[in-house]
Amino acid sequence: MTYCLAIKLDEGLVFCSDSRTNAGADQVSSYSKLHRFSMPGDRQLVILTAGNLATTQAVIERLDRDLRGEADYNFAKAEQISDMADYIGRISIEEQKKFVDGDSPKAGFKPEASFIVGGQIKGNPTELYLIYPQGNHIRCSDEHPFLQIGETKYGKPILDRIIRPETPHEVAMRCALVSMDSTMRSNATVGPPIELLFYQVDTLQDPAKYYKLVEDDEYWMLLRKSWDQKIIESFDELPTISEHQE
Repeated sequence: MTYCLAIKLDEGLVFCSDSRTNAGADQVSSYSKLHRFSMPGDRQLVILTAGNLATTQAVIERLDRDLRGEADYNFAKAEQISDMADYIGRISIEEQKKFVDGDSPKAGFKPEASFIVGGQIKGNPTELYLIYPQGNHIRCSDEHPFLQIGETKYGKPILDRIIRPETPHEVAMRCALVSMDSTMRSNATVGPPIELLFYQVDTLQDPAKYYKLVEDDEYWMLLRKSWDQKIIESFDELPTISEHQE
């Protein structure tokens, strides 16, 4: 299982992903699910991946190959990030079909994959899209300025409470890590290293803030411990039912 999220702020874009892959109880390893495509001064793109590893690897490799080989359409030729969302969706469908015999997937094999793509192309605003396994996509809204893929349910409550477009990026990055921690607590198949990145709007340069947090990272352990303590303290301070009824 995977957990990835992206947040769209007035200041820019925050991306966060775990790196654990799980093909069974005895086949747990790590693989980066955060991928960057960069043309400094002109465009910046970040892609988060979830789902079948063979499909996501094939899609990322295809994007890289098309860019290096100057294919008829590639990252360098896109006019909008939404165009890249369409492009990634098409490639995903093509790669999934390679794992299908006729109209039915191979026994026990599910090639579906989901993606979050975000970034900025010179002259345009930052954009953020979620691409479904079927190849279609949705755009991040101002009312709910974040997107998630993978194991989404456990990390969503803190995002709903904290994240707004005007949220400072430092706060949003901390919130993303707490969201990741909440997911890891409830699903052992999501795990470190954790990748965290912030792209500042209109810089069009490689992100200045990028962190890779391993399991025993000092800050990561401090944040998790502090969050646990604050939750317990807040819970203990809640009014009791008996007090309310008196």
